[in-house]
Amino acid sequence: MNSTRLISTLFKPRQKATALYATQAEALQHKVFCRLINDAANTEWGLKYGYKDIKRYQDFQRVPIQTYEEIKPYVERMRHGEKDILWRGEVQWFAKSSGTTNDKSKFIPVSRDGLHDIHYAGGMDAVALYLQQNPESRFFSGKGLILGGSHAPNYNVKRSLVGDLSAILIENVNPLVNLIRVPEKKIALLSDFEEKVERITRATMNQNVTNLSGVPSWMMAVLKHILEVKGTDNLVEVWPNLEVFFHGGVAFTPYREQYKQLIRSDKMHYMETYNASEGFFGLQNDFSDPSMLLMIDYGVFYEFIPMEDVGTENPHIVPLVDVELNKNYAMVISTSCGLWRYMIGDTVKFTNKHPYKFVITGRTKHFINAFGEELMVDNAEKGLAKACEATGAQIVDYSAAPVFMDAYAKCRHQWLIEFAVMPDSLENFSQVLDTSLQQINSDYEAKRHKNITLQPLEIIVARPNLFHDWLKEKGKLGGQHKVPRLSNTRDYIEEMLSLNQIRT
Repeated sequence: MNSTRLISTLFKPRQKATALYATQAEALQHKVFCRLINDAANTEWGLKYGYKDIKRYQDFQRVPIQTYEEIKPYVERMRHGEKDILWRGEVQWFAKSSGTTNDKSKFIPVSRDGLHDIHYAGGMDAVALYLQQNPESRFFSGKGLILGGSHAPNYNVKRSLVGDLSAILIENVNPLVNLIRVPEKKIALLSDFEEKVERITRATMNQNVTNLSGVPSWMMAVLKHILEVKGTDNLVEVWPNLEVFFHGGVAFTPYREQYKQLIRSDKMHYMETYNASEGFFGLQNDFSDPSMLLMIDYGVFYEFIPMEDVGTENPHIVPLVDVELNKNYAMVISTSCGLWRYMIGDTVKFTNKHPYKFVITGRTKHFINAFGEELMVDNAEKGLAKACEATGAQIVDYSAAPVFMDAYAKCRHQWLIEFAVMPDSLENFSQVLDTSLQQINSDYEAKRHKNITLQPLEIIVARPNLFHDWLKEKGKLGGQHKVPRLSNTRDYIEEMLSLNQIRT
């Protein structure tokens, strides 16, 4: 008998519970809200803001919106072992988040409660929703390759760790899970990414791997090395039973065609997850719909700020039940890890309300609005997909920024793109991208009208491994680190352009 079919029955209760998201969203979120407020009532934060007197959402609005800079002093005290600060008891784990690729790291508290009722809950539900979509799965007939980061001791606090969230999850996972995952923990947690790729390759290439989990860019590096060592160009020849890749961390659009070429199987599935250092928020529950299901019964209470209000003195903030479809929001979370009304920096757009489904549209700091064009990462991904489709191109990585004024007093957007497969015509690629962005974004179209404000965009072809080298130079290979897709300044792109002249 198919062992997966037998084990799948254990996931039926969660499949039924998530079905209630369509009709019970407000009640489920209210239950989470009450539990979080009650559990944190006697913490320093809870006492400061009178959590014992908070009975309804309106009472909660007296708590100010937080960014990392506001909570950093509290987090530092928690990192030194102080208890009952932002969350009850002692928090021992801290996820080092790049969030952006600037030099400052954020240390996001990961409580024992949050580890289980947010992060591990998301991992279990990823499997539950996958099996629901693929009843013919043989998921448990082999092992899962889970690509993680690394961790290190946190100051000198006993049993306390700081590092990539993925490393914290691997370190604390139920020992039974280790029976169905590869590689072994000591390889999975190596800090040197290039050594890790080599050792993962040797440890997994002769295993029966049925599923992959990780960031698409870093997983691609591992898979390509495995193919190189095995002397083949089709991963199915290495792992014939491979059937699903749970991916997240960066948009999958630029990588989709490359994965299809590496894994030439009509049985292969791709399932997006939204698992950030701050929490596990979304899962794709329909292979044909890129939107993700918002996970509303974990230890996360959601609020949203319309993009036009972000950064204003008194932003309009709405709970989940008041969001509108097809509108860009900055996400605000309160969690069982002790984050309260915390802006995580991601922007989302809802596509459905019964149940609540959404797409990630970008980051509050990763956009181009130098000339009023309001170009979001979501726009960029869609435009690039059309340009690739029209020209046969495949993209490894990219970054874009404004050119404020050149020698001829002209302004434009400059795109630095590393291609896995060059377009049949770079000029055609540029034109399709530019036209697509105008079709997708009316503000961009208005600024491009008759070339008055914005000239046609410029594409610079990046040398092979440019973005890899840029991340390596910053000590940011592997883990959750990612290339900034869009930037409103030229800081990142100037560094990359300088490195683009150096051939390795």
